Amino acid sequence: MAFSLNARTRLLVVAPHPDDESIATGELIQQVRQSGGDVRILLLTNGDNNPWPQRWMERRLRIGADERRRWGDRRRTEVGQAMTQLGVDASSLEALGWPDMGITARLHADLEASIASLTACLDASQPNLVAIPALGDHHPDHSAAHVLFRLALDRWQGNAPDLLAYLVHGREGQVTGRVKLDSSVGLHANKLAALACHRSQMALSGKRMRRLADRAERYLQVRGSEPREAAPVLPWQPSAALQPWLHLMLADRQGARRWPWREAPLARDGQGRYVLHALGNETTGPVFAKLYMNLPSPWIFDRWGWCEL
Repeated sequence: MAFSLNARTRLLVVAPHPDDESIATGELIQQVRQSGGDVRILLLTNGDNNPWPQRWMERRLRIGADERRRWGDRRRTEVGQAMTQLGVDASSLEALGWPDMGITARLHADLEASIASLTACLDASQPNLVAIPALGDHHPDHSAAHVLFRLALDRWQGNAPDLLAYLVHGREGQVTGRVKLDSSVGLHANKLAALACHRSQMALSGKRMRRLADRAERYLQVRGSEPREAAPVLPWQPSAALQPWLHLMLADRQGARRWPWREAPLARDGQGRYVLHALGNETTGPVFAKLYMNLPSPWIFDRWGWCEL
């Protein structure tokens, strides 16, 4: 492991939804606590936009605002129970109550307010180790959480922490340079016991969740942004048939903006690749772009997702 855990470790786990803290970082949390370190959980949403498990458990079809609020409260309670199982006091949870399945929209519409909330959490916890979702995670809340937290860290005036990225939704091979966490039978068994505290999710998706949690905990150590070209090449080559429904979003220190694909500041280079001309030579800090289709769909996961330029 390229970082050490000891009594001075102050770990902050950024979890987009209840259960992410157990699935992705259950063993890391235990190791920090066993080393005498401190752990705080930052929960971005209450996971209330999760209708099918709620329909299953409550034997109802209609899910209104009151039902969603109650479901979110239930999931918040389950997070506290899982934290206790992992050796963390439930008072170490900070919940922002952002909209479930709405973090990307929040990034675009309320970037400054979102960054302010995250930097306030950093001020309060002063972490020297942070675990955040991977940029390449297929769930749009996870990848947007990565973008927002990286932009918040870029703005934060405190000492830069070691930054680890975890993958929940996607193939592990898609992220290279991983740090594998040491494990033991006892740590893993207790992680699964913490996962079982999320009864609302285990009732309908227990097999899938246990499969996710059974993977070894591996993290990508995120480094600072490297110098970039003023006109970077995008990694995507969308077909002409899809382009009328595609949008491009850009997020950096200047804010968040988006365009329909055919109106975006793009040009083709000599190899037919798309080059973005929205960055000036003075642009510094992390810059992220997202390609997405602006059509309603029951499929919640990203097809293209974000990239860091």
